Amino acid sequence: MTKTLRVAVIGAGRMGADHIQRLNTRIHGAEVAAVVDVDLARAQAAIEGIPGAVALADADEALNNGDVNAVLIATPGFLHEDILLKAIAKDIPILCEKPLTPDAASAWKIVQAEEQLGHQRIQVGFMRRFDAEYAALGRIIRDSELGELLMLHHQHRNPTTPAGFTNEMLINDSVVHEFDAIRYFTGEEITSVQVRLGKATRNAPAGQHDPQHVLIETESGVLADVEIYVNAKFGYEVATQASFEDGIVSIGGDMGPYTRSNGRWGGTITPGFEERFGAAYDVEIQSWVDAALRGEIGGPTAWDGYATAACCEAGVEAQKNGEKVAVKLHAKPDLYR
Repeated sequence: MTKTLRVAVIGAGRMGADHIQRLNTRIHGAEVAAVVDVDLARAQAAIEGIPGAVALADADEALNNGDVNAVLIATPGFLHEDILLKAIAKDIPILCEKPLTPDAASAWKIVQAEEQLGHQRIQVGFMRRFDAEYAALGRIIRDSELGELLMLHHQHRNPTTPAGFTNEMLINDSVVHEFDAIRYFTGEEITSVQVRLGKATRNAPAGQHDPQHVLIETESGVLADVEIYVNAKFGYEVATQASFEDGIVSIGGDMGPYTRSNGRWGGTITPGFEERFGAAYDVEIQSWVDAALRGEIGGPTAWDGYATAACCEAGVEAQKNGEKVAVKLHAKPDLYR
């Protein structure tokens, strides 16, 4: 059994660079063996100070490097399918940042390829499952501590969006996290999605309707809603309120030090997702490494990636027609049961 993962990180952008430093400084049982980026200079900058790591411009070269025995994929989503299929063929541990792939059809191809392999190798990077508050709410639900879960209310607010952030990306890049969280909390598939477009902020760029209200239903009838507001300006906020038969549980929001001084009171607002979920990313990657060293995965599966892709497709369709759109899924393979 492998004692150390020698990881090729494919993609050295914002998320990839963060994972490279995480693997190099905070994660036990794994080392950065290679960094791949189409911008070779960026890959070279990313490995500075990491002994034994090489910078490459081609993913195939990394996958065929005898020093590499695991891969972390942090490229844009449209590049994932080809890399995943080649990594599955190598039968090595894979951590793939969300999305698994950008659409349900290609995600299903990945599920089928892993099913043909005969065992799970892919863990999908839905980091919220590893957040301490999310985990605590998950335990309350699973233990029926407050009776049955009835409804979930989510707020997902960003200060602003980068150039090129389209209307569809409110679903595919943002609400995708809530789709996974709802599936995680309920242990059920989402059956339908509806999107309501109301009064829009003047701060949204052309072509983007912001905010949006997403209505979701699960197999047992749990209702959930998401306020997605990506140009909220004030800061970053991800919060959930769960309604049970015997109580209400709220997580998220800013709960830091509350200060009164010099005629003022209040606290600070979380500026972005790195600060809010930094610890969750650490737990996620360590869980992946620990599981991979046992020949297992330590988090969301390829099926989870496929199911959320199907939810996103329904959500984008619902953006366009305003109707309640059914989520279409293939039968779940035994590998993921």
